[in-house]
This record gives sequence, C-alpha cells and structure tokens, in this order.
Amino acid sequence: MATANGLPTPGADSSKTLKLENTEKRDTLIAIEKKYQKQWQESGVFCADAPTTSEYPTDSIPLKDLRQKHPKWFGTFAYPYMNGTLHVGHSFTISKIEFSAGFSRMEGRRTLFPLGFHCTGLPIKACADKLVEDVRRFGENFERFDAEEDAEADAEKASVAQVQGTTKEDVTKFSGKKSKAAAKTVKMKYQFQIMLAQGIPREEIHKFADASYWLQYFPPLCKQDMNNIGFRIDWRRSFVTTDANPYYDAFVRWQMNRLHELEKIKYGVRYTIYSPKDGQPCMDHDRADGEGIAPQEYTALKLKVKEWSPKAAELIKGKIPDSANIYFVPATLRPETMYGQTCCFVGPTIKYGIFKVAENEYYVVTKRAAWNMAFQGTFFKSDAFPSNQSELAAVVEFPGSAVVGTLVLAPLSIHTDGVRILPMESVLATKGTGVVTSVPSDSPDDYATVKDLAKKAEYYGIKKEWAELEIPPIIETPSYGNLTAQFLVEKMKINSPKDAKQLAEAKDLAYKEGFYKGKLLIGKYKGEAVEVAKPKVRQDLIQSGEAFEYAEPNGFVKSRSGDECVTAYLGQWFLNYGENDPEWRQTAIDHVRGELNTYTSEVQNAFEKNLEWLNRWACARTYGLGSKLPWDPKFLVESLSDSTIYMSYYTIAHFLHSDVFGTKPGIFKIKPEQMIDEIWDYIFCRRELSDELIKKSGIDKAELESMRREFQYWYPLDVRGSGKDLIPNHLTFFIYVHLALFPKEYWPRSIRANGHLLLNGDKMSKSTGNFLTLNDAVQKYGADACRIALADAGDGIEDANFEESVANSNILRMHTLKEWIEETLSDTALRTGPQNSFFDKLFENEMNSLIHQAQEHYAATNYKLALKSALYDFTSCRDFYREAATAAGVGMHCDLITRYVELQALILTPICPHWCDYIWQEVLHKESSIQTALWPSVSTPDSSLSAAREYVRATSSSITSAEAAQLKKKDKGKNISFDPKKLKKLTIFAAAKYPAWQDKYIELVREEFERTHLKEDKELIGKVGKMGETKKAMPFVQGLKKRLLNGEDEQVVLSRELKFNEVEVLQEMVKGLKKTTGCVVVEVVLVEEGGKVGKVIVGEGEGGKRESLPAPAEQAVPGSPSFYFENLEQ
Repeated sequence: MATANGLPTPGADSSKTLKLENTEKRDTLIAIEKKYQKQWQESGVFCADAPTTSEYPTDSIPLKDLRQKHPKWFGTFAYPYMNGTLHVGHSFTISKIEFSAGFSRMEGRRTLFPLGFHCTGLPIKACADKLVEDVRRFGENFERFDAEEDAEADAEKASVAQVQGTTKEDVTKFSGKKSKAAAKTVKMKYQFQIMLAQGIPREEIHKFADASYWLQYFPPLCKQDMNNIGFRIDWRRSFVTTDANPYYDAFVRWQMNRLHELEKIKYGVRYTIYSPKDGQPCMDHDRADGEGIAPQEYTALKLKVKEWSPKAAELIKGKIPDSANIYFVPATLRPETMYGQTCCFVGPTIKYGIFKVAENEYYVVTKRAAWNMAFQGTFFKSDAFPSNQSELAAVVEFPGSAVVGTLVLAPLSIHTDGVRILPMESVLATKGTGVVTSVPSDSPDDYATVKDLAKKAEYYGIKKEWAELEIPPIIETPSYGNLTAQFLVEKMKINSPKDAKQLAEAKDLAYKEGFYKGKLLIGKYKGEAVEVAKPKVRQDLIQSGEAFEYAEPNGFVKSRSGDECVTAYLGQWFLNYGENDPEWRQTAIDHVRGELNTYTSEVQNAFEKNLEWLNRWACARTYGLGSKLPWDPKFLVESLSDSTIYMSYYTIAHFLHSDVFGTKPGIFKIKPEQMIDEIWDYIFCRRELSDELIKKSGIDKAELESMRREFQYWYPLDVRGSGKDLIPNHLTFFIYVHLALFPKEYWPRSIRANGHLLLNGDKMSKSTGNFLTLNDAVQKYGADACRIALADAGDGIEDANFEESVANSNILRMHTLKEWIEETLSDTALRTGPQNSFFDKLFENEMNSLIHQAQEHYAATNYKLALKSALYDFTSCRDFYREAATAAGVGMHCDLITRYVELQALILTPICPHWCDYIWQEVLHKESSIQTALWPSVSTPDSSLSAAREYVRATSSSITSAEAAQLKKKDKGKNISFDPKKLKKLTIFAAAKYPAWQDKYIELVREEFERTHLKEDKELIGKVGKMGETKKAMPFVQGLKKRLLNGEDEQVVLSRELKFNEVEVLQEMVKGLKKTTGCVVVEVVLVEEGGKVGKVIVGEGEGGKRESLPAPAEQAVPGSPSFYFENLEQ
C-alpha cells in the first residue's frame, strides 16, 4: 500500500473486511435513505423543545405536572473526540441511545438527543506538534520523505541498540538490516502517515499543524457520518469544547468556580502519572497507552552497603568517595515483614546504576526507578523537574551479577551483622527498583529462591551459608502457622522458583492471610494485627531515615506525545473524589445503589467497586487545549474534568449560539460576557432571579426564564450512554459532579454502558486490515443494513460483534421485503370480506404478541431481542400465514396484509427508519413521516390462539420431518415403512385424554416442586424408581421437570389442560396438510385410552369407531398427536 516516496494510500486499511459484488439492491435502498435523510433534516423533525413559558408561564404549573402532560426523554452519548473520523465502534455505542430515542418518540415523548464535539486535552495538540516537526523535516507536502531510507535508518539504530545490550537474549534476537521488501512496509511512524491513512489529502495535512484546524475539519465530518446513518440528532444544540467556543468556556469556568467554592477542588501535593516530555500530569484521555493505570505507592528501604563484593569494589574504585553512604533501595509493599529479611535480591542480567542523591549519599537502583524518583524530590526539586533522561546520569553502571555477595545492613532485620546481595532470575527491571529484599518467612517466592540458591550455591557462584541465614517467624496466621511461605510451598509442592503459576497463587494466599488475619510476633508492635501495625511500621522506618516513600505507575503508560510516563509527586489542583470527602463519596454510592438505573448488575457492581477505590483526580494541566482554570489561569481544565455535566449545556445551547464555535448568535442575542456565574446558577436552579442580577447581566428576564424552563423540563438526564471503559473515569465523575452541583431532582436517572465492538469476531485493527470506519460501512451496506447489524451485535456489558455478513444479508432481506409488500398490496386477488378464517385469527394474534414482545425489548434497551421480534419473527409470522392460508385454500386477507405492512413499518422504525418511512409514505400513502408516528396499540394476545398456533407449527413440522426422513432412508437404500413418492395416506391420532398411569407421577412432581423446586434430582429419580414403570415414567417426569424449570406456569404444566380444542385445530389443518404432504387422504382419529380404539373425526367412516389402530396411536397424548403414513393402492 505505497505510492511515490513510500507514502501510504489514503484510507484506513480494510483489506480483511467483506467484499461486495452485485450492489444493485443496495443502491436502491441507499437512494431511498438519502431521500428521507434530506426530508428529515429539512423538516427539522428531530428538533425538540420544552413547552414554552408563553404556553405555561413560569411557576404556573408544577414541573411534575408539566412533564406528565408533556412526557419527555433526554438521552446523550459521550461526545466523540475530534482527532479523527468515527469507526463502527463509535456508532455501536451511539446506536444504543439512538434506538432509545426512536422508541421514545413513538411512545409520545418529546425526545431530545443532541451531540457535541470534544476537543479538550492533549491528543489534538500533541498530534499538531508532531506535524510541525514532520513538516519541518520532510516539507509541506512531505515530498522529502523516503520510506526505504527511513526504514534502513531505523534498522541501523536497532543494530546499535542490540549490540550495546548486555544479555545473551538481546544478541541472539538481532537480525541485521531489513530486506528492501520489509523496508517498504509503512508502519505509520509519523503523524502525517496516520493522517493519510484516515483519507486526508496529502496537500491538506500541513494545515493540521495548527491545532485549531482540527476543530474546523473533523466536526463537520462527524455530523455528516451521523446524518448518513440516519441518527435522530438535534444539531441546533451542538458545540465544540475548549475556549474556542466562548459560551461553553464560560460554562466550564462557572462549573470549576462552584466546585472550588464547595471545596470539591483543592490544591495539594500528591502522586500522579506524569509526562516528562509534556511537563504535566498525564490523565487517562491524554494517554496513547495505559488508560486506567494509577500510581502504586511503595516503601523504599535503604540497605546500607557494609562490604562490597570484589567485582563491585573494583568497579566503583576512585569514582565514589570511600566515606560515602551507598544504599541498595528495594521497594516493598510489606514493610511490616522487614524483621524477617535474610538477603536482598538483584537480577543478574539487569543493568543497575549508582545515582548521587546528596553530597555523601548514593542509591543503587535501575535507571527506570531513578527516573521515577527524579520526579518525587529525590534527585531534583519539584520546580525543576528534568525533561530528558540525559539529565540524570549514573556515577557507575553495572550488571546485577557484579554486586552478588555484597554485604548490606537491612533495617529491622534480626540479622544485624548484615545480609548478602544474592541473584534472583525472576527480578523484573520494569517493576519496582530492580532491587528486591527477601523475607522467606512470608514470601513464597523468596522462600523457594533461597532454598534453590542454597541447594545450587556453586552453580550460582555464592557461598551456601549466605542463603541459609535463620528464617525467623514474624507473623502468626490461623491457617498457615508462623512460617506461611514454607507451609504453602510444601503444601502446594512447589519445587522451584520457576513454578511461576503456583508461586503466584501462593503469594496471593500468603498476602491475604497475613494482612487480614495475621498478628506480629516481633518488634515494637508485637501482638498487634498486621492490618493495624503495617502503617505504623512504615511510618517509623520513614521517620528514622531508614526508608522513604516511593511510587511508580502500576503498568506501562505512554503519553500522546510518545514518551513513557512516570509517577511525580507535585502540587496540583485536584477534584477531591474518594475517601478524602467521605460524605460526597457515600452520596454517590447511595445514588448508584438507589435511584440510578444501570440496566445490569455487572455495571452497578463496577460503579460500586470504582467508587470504593477512586481517589483524588488532577483536574488541571499546562499543555493542550481547553478552558483556563479561573483562579489560576496558567492551568487548563483537563479533558475528563470539563466533560462531567456538559449534558446540561445542551438544554440551552441553541439559545446562545447557532454554530458550534459560538460566533453566530442563537435564538437570543446574548453575548458570551453576559453569561456570568450567577446566570448559570439561575438557569441550573441554584438560585432565584433578582432585579439586580437582570441588571448586572443585561439579559432579558423572559429570556432567562425560557432558558431555565428548558433546563428544568429536560433535566434530569434520562439515560447516559457510553462504553464500559469509561466507568472508571468519565461516568463516575459524571455522577460525582452532578450530585455536587445540582438539586437532587436533577440527578441522572440511568447510565447504559456497553462492551467493546468486535468486527467479524475479531478485534478491530488498522494494522491487520480488520477495520471499518462508519463512513465506509454506510457506503458499503447502506444505513439501515448497518443499523440492523448494530442492533444484532449485542446489548450486554460483554464485547459485542458487528458481523458484516448480517449487514450484507439484510440488504437482500429488506429489498425483498419491500418488493413483496409493493407487489402484494397491488394484488387484486387478495381475499376481502370478513376476517373469519382460522388462520386469519392466528396471524392477527401472533402479530399482537410480537408487538408486545418488541415493545418490552425496546423499553429494556435489549435491541438484539427487539430486532428479533420486530423483524425476523414478524417476517416469519407473515410467512406462516401466507403458506398456511394458501395451503388451506382460503388465501390471505387484503385488510390483514395491509395491517401487517403498517405494523411492520411501525415496530421496525427505531432500528430501520429509512425503509420504514418509505413504506409508510410511498406504499401506504400516509401524509406525514413515520418519525412522528406512535407505537401501535393492539389487543392483548389471546393465549389460546398462541397455543393453537404453536401446536399447528409443531405438528406440521413433525409430519413433514417424518416424511423427509423416509425419503433419506430410501435414497440410502434402507428399508422404509412407506414410499413417500407413491400414493399415500396420513392418519393423525389425537388422544382424548392423558393416560391414567401418568396421574401419580403428576402428583409426585407437584409435591417435589413445592418442596424442593426440583433441585434434588437424585431424590426425585429414586422416588420414580420405587413407583414402577420406570422406563416410560422417567422420560415423562423429566419432561415435566424441564418445562417447570424453564419457567412455564405450574398450573399449565401440571393441570394438563389444553388452552384450545385440539380436534377443531386438526380439522382446520387437514386441507393444508394434504397440500404440503401430497397425501391423497388425511384422516384424524380421536384415540381412547389404551390406544387400540378411536373415533374417526375426519376420514372414511367419519363419526364411527375404528378398532385395531396401528402402534403409533398409543403414543398420542393431548397436545402431542402421533401419525401414521401408509401407501394406497394405485
């Protein structure tokens, strides 16, 4: 995928997606879609307003009564970030709110679904700055870029890096320069390549070096994509974030001021994830990798060197004063166990450095750890943090193997003469300081390692006694005694430090048991619970100067600027979420557990868990785009802190401006500077209006009352939709800030979180070609086919799956259904007159049943099930009617088919609005758009007709399946009971009543269901066995049990009364069965108990008795007939 200069071809790689061939039907449907999209936008059908103050003057009617008189629905989706175009994953999450909006409209609610454009934060600015460098390096149109030359340069750098490596693994992995073919592979290393891959023309890319250009370019594309798929959005209320829109900027500043006044925003020194390159905190949405990663706090111990190993002594000779204090610095999460230190581990192949802390003090750690410490006051002051690692040079560097044998003094250890530095292969350079203190009494890893070292001392090049120091018991536990590690290693039969899986399990068990149930056996806090003593021991170590606080990210974090982040300890403005404001946190927890609808228990649990651990959140930074912090304008409000209550801004945005930048006035001619904090307070019901405020703002009283009315009517937000990945941050912040700033009646009502979206069963990825933008998807399949595939993808918190085959197959389905409707409604041969046939009744009843089902699924936001009821099952319902009515010789009724078409269009409107509006207006000739139509009102389904229909379906299927089975046998040359290809007769046997022998088993099941709910299967089987007739009774009992456990009504299952007249239904079926089976004769016989004698209902000797019935007659039971095929003489 390359052109001249090795530049990639524009457009995201979708090479692994489905390829279409014949597009005629798709093009027909797309033409319809474009027509109705234009009609909807021109008519403003999706624009919704609150009842005005002219209709209902302020305070003339209680808000509750107003909403009851004019029901409303207000839903929002987390506004998309404007650093690119949308993909189908975005549209999946949006569709959940959009389908709800469509259904809400049909329920007769005024429905508001607005959408803004998020531009705050680091990503846009970081990308723009990268483009500045790209343009400087390669030219305005990147004409000086050569992909092959660039790849060879990368290979050369890799070669140098590999040769300088210290481990054998690094050397063996080196493979030299890339081949020319490999060199031509475009890796999108540069920002301009990423822009090209998004389909942006090369000659336009340089404009994006100005961050403001992103805000002009991508929002119109987003709006276009939304319109092209037919989303019901009120675009009058759109805006871009940041100070690019002065009205929204005023709103954000008001929000921050009020939170600051409420002491929800504070200033303090704390640990935070930090980007050295950007020189500021790097919060979740500022990250290219590592969202959700937080600082992990450790206790960094200072193990003073008493005697160097010979190798180490030689390495540092003349480089560090002999009088210097040098410390190995392990980072531990368990300071209370330090009494049991017997040695200290290093990774033998890991590179360590000795870093100067003060005039006479040095630390031995990895460069990575030292780099983290540099931002925590260890090597640099907080007002002079480094920006490049070259500013932090080690005095000496060496592999861990060089210091093995060094004697160090371990704080609190009973071994006061010192412990040795020993090798440990499993030490990670990417976690902690690379130095690990060993407590084999309570750490299974440590215990397994020291045992292995002692056993193979010569192999490891150490003295055996170094690994055999006394292991003192330091914590008593109820389950594992006072030497927890030894107990677990022996119990779990862990034989080596390489038994990683068992050791991880043992470590988890040891920590939980020790922390929650353990008691200290040694030291100042002997006898105290570990949970209580731990912070005390830590504090003592720090106060004595034997330890200090240390933190690092608990995983890899990469900023949008491309550098690896660290943990910094610095002063910053933060939102005081979590334990430091327990009342605020408890209010949020109570709301989640109480009034807030989260739709699934998994989402509620996720919120509760997050609220328990979420802590202070840095809400300001110095680099990026955004609004200035009002009281400290050198800071900008970060992207997850200016996006917590913007849903309230939607309610009045159209009054303030008519374009997204706020450069054109809205309905009212209000200027941004008039939107002072007190005005926002009034609009959002935090204060009342006064003459003084009207005068101060210069805004007309009627306009202020109109804006307040709009907020009061639409709020609270009925549903907030988002991906589950935003639960740990945005969605939790959304709850917190709403509860802090708004009266309780305006707190959010529900949050709907969904899983991520797979594409054709695999993760979406541009690099693999399994990727689809929303624009590409709609161009490829059309809007409605995409919407069907989105609805079909799934609804839970689990990852969903957009199947292109579903979209593709529904092009044919919807085109075929359209053609059938048009042809059938123009058919003058359709039956007219009374709708009195048996199959008319079944059809109408099933339509009513499916409409009720679809309504329930839409209301519960289960769109996959709604689609099934409203399209797949509804179409099957029509097919059944068409086939049954035709086979019975009565044909379809004109009015009933017209009603079917009308209902089909209505109940599918939330998902397929274009197709439905076409049918509604151009086929049914309705005067207005289906977008203004209401959900159909139908009768409650008749359960007897529903049961009769299922009986017809099941009986017909059993008969045709049996005939098909005979044909297969014949084709294979097997013996058959009759030849389906010759003249044949079908006799259906219906049982007059249930066999008497079943009665006692019915009573048994009834008793056991009431007593144990049939959970004691062995007991039930035993009782059946004692009653005799096990062979035929057991399948019968298990069948009853299955029906009850599947949720069928107990009365229906155990009373054994059919809701319909079986004989009458069979009589209705006879004519159709003759046609579908090809039988010359179809008879119905009502069988008496015993199965030997019956009464002929339909057939020869009708009304009379028939004796010596064939064996199948005995198998008939009420509701489940048996049947018998036989050939007739030619």
